[in-house]
Amino acid sequence: MRKEAMERRNEILDVADELFGQKGFDGTSTNDILEKVGIARGTLYYHFKSKEDIMDALIDRYNTQILSAANGIAADKSIPVHERIVRVVMALNISGGNGKEIIDHIHKPQNALMHQKIQKVIINGLPPILTEIIREGIEQGLFSTPYPYECMEMIVAYTNTVFDDDMVDMTEEERAARIPAFIFNVERLLGVESGSLMYMMKMFGSGGEENGNNDG
Repeated sequence: MRKEAMERRNEILDVADELFGQKGFDGTSTNDILEKVGIARGTLYYHFKSKEDIMDALIDRYNTQILSAANGIAADKSIPVHERIVRVVMALNISGGNGKEIIDHIHKPQNALMHQKIQKVIINGLPPILTEIIREGIEQGLFSTPYPYECMEMIVAYTNTVFDDDMVDMTEEERAARIPAFIFNVERLLGVESGSLMYMMKMFGSGGEENGNNDG
């Protein structure tokens, strides 16, 4: 029986996702994918031009998942503004699929391109989502800044580089010292009282390592 094209495409992506998680992008061949899915090479090439094309489709799937979750949280007016900001940032952790394996394998040197592409989507896609929450906070008198978008862009760019283990080498002690400094400066950017955003520390708490190594 012939499977629907979309079902077959997703099956190929699921297998590639699993194999990239186990063997890395460079360590996985198209033959590995063909054998595991149980299809002919022509069928694979009907859906994807190359292994790189499969990687791009997987990245699109991760990014859709990440940004959809972030948008859903941002739009939920029943969640207080401060909590929504934390939850949106937490949504960057890739959940479902291979979870930690995905996070780990995009941080391997051989998967640098995948990591870079996911980072690019986060740095471009997250600030607009956060900006809407900040604007709401401004209306409520919680924040005071004439540059809500630029503030969020600076924050997202910083967290996705300095707190990314692939980009900046630092000890746990150095990381721990940067967190209150980061929050101190976020408070200045948003024009709030010193210490009022210390709740953000939980972003870097028990899940902090993973958040630093999220998709970006």
